[in-house]
Amino acid sequence: MSRFNLIDEPWIPVRRKDGSFAELGIKEVLLSAKELAGIEDPSPLVVASLYRFLLAVLYRALEGPTDIDQAKALFREGLPADRIDAYLEKLRNRFWLFDEKHPFGQHPNIKSDEIEPWTKLAPELNAPTKNVLFDHTDTRSPGVISPKRAARWLLTTSHFSISGGRGYYPSPSPNAMMCIPCGHDLSDTFLFNLVPYTNRNVQKGDQAQWEREPPALPLATPKRIQKGYADLFTWQSRFVQLEMDADGNVRRLLFIAGEGFENPAREPDPMQPSKTNKEYGWLPVQFQGDIATWRDFDSLLPGPEGLEPKTIQHSLTLVSRRGIAPKSMLVLGLRYEPPNANLDFWRQDHFVLPTAIAGDKSIRSDIKHLLEEAESAQTTLWSASRRFARDVVSHGNRVPDKNDLKDFMSQLPGTPAYWSMLESRFQEILHAYTLEADSDDIEHKWLRFVRRALSDAWKLQENSVSAGDAWSLRALVKSEAPIRRKLNELDAKIAEYLTNQPEENE
Repeated sequence: MSRFNLIDEPWIPVRRKDGSFAELGIKEVLLSAKELAGIEDPSPLVVASLYRFLLAVLYRALEGPTDIDQAKALFREGLPADRIDAYLEKLRNRFWLFDEKHPFGQHPNIKSDEIEPWTKLAPELNAPTKNVLFDHTDTRSPGVISPKRAARWLLTTSHFSISGGRGYYPSPSPNAMMCIPCGHDLSDTFLFNLVPYTNRNVQKGDQAQWEREPPALPLATPKRIQKGYADLFTWQSRFVQLEMDADGNVRRLLFIAGEGFENPAREPDPMQPSKTNKEYGWLPVQFQGDIATWRDFDSLLPGPEGLEPKTIQHSLTLVSRRGIAPKSMLVLGLRYEPPNANLDFWRQDHFVLPTAIAGDKSIRSDIKHLLEEAESAQTTLWSASRRFARDVVSHGNRVPDKNDLKDFMSQLPGTPAYWSMLESRFQEILHAYTLEADSDDIEHKWLRFVRRALSDAWKLQENSVSAGDAWSLRALVKSEAPIRRKLNELDAKIAEYLTNQPEENE
């Protein structure tokens, strides 16, 4: 018997424009998108997966857009409710979460001995083959989850499956940033991210997972190439079959390897920024373990190389005539080191997008320059901290052990405090980049922020040294010369700006 149809059942978590929270079915989310602010869930991975899933529904319902003209018409006229409604009704039987023949997002023919607890679906929770730091889920007795939670995690396991080996391929792009430009409502957000197909042939060949018959097992070909955006956004990197208990909940499931992803043309995921590599050409930009996303923010913005996410390119092309840029951008994803199946972390960052990017002026180079100034000051802080650590650990005579030096430096408060102080200031700088703003004024403001952060971070490090420890105090005084030089350098740049200002502005 078919149960829990995702078109109507409330399972997608959203935030309304009035600030209230709700759970809605697919149809209501898409048809009332103008009244919704966005998708909202405690898990960044669920948020990213739901956006990609709903975009796949739109790609199939709209059969496009196949070019920028179609995309602009959609943006001007809004999402066509009649076409969306007709598509969902036509495919209604493919959206039952529990169904004998076509369970949504699942494979109905997995061998009955491939049993796993439901936590296998969630990258952020413990499972029999992986452990997540600070998660205390008992995989032997994890309890049950509701159908709506099972549906959300079902999508997530396909988008963010990370293990390799034994025929288990990772998802198409599990280890890279996913960038979602956001509009003033969910409808605009969908249209900002609905990147046009490269041509009509690609659109005609595209299919979402629920439109196909389940492949025969075992797979004749373990890997294949994507057919289009809807195919990519509904990729089954794992084959799963949920088991419904007598109360309609999910306690366990069947779970095996799914389809491997091949990308010989190295076509970038439309949500992901790229970087150039001498050996491989382009590579997706990934989260770094100890580096906050904002420190690499210039890679997310338009530039002459065209390495920014296609979603950013498209959103700016879409609004070029109106001069109204997306108001913000979500950056979501996880980090792990292959072939390890354990996550290092998962992350969601929300950035204001400078309104200046909607005009003719490209600010990528400006922001890159500001970030380089911040990195330069941090390098000075690191150099001074390392000299201090070396003198303390060695006591001036012996060569310190590298591990001892590394451990000591990891306890120093200066560098973490420095980046923490600048992070909120960076958001302030992004607000300042309006179409009318003077880039020199913004740079002057940022240099003052950098100088203050460097000075305060070093003072914090000074205060952490015990007043009774003469050796450490001596080492601190000897190591601060690079800090003084860098502060003087920043003072000179700030003074130069003030000198060049017209008299009436002084």
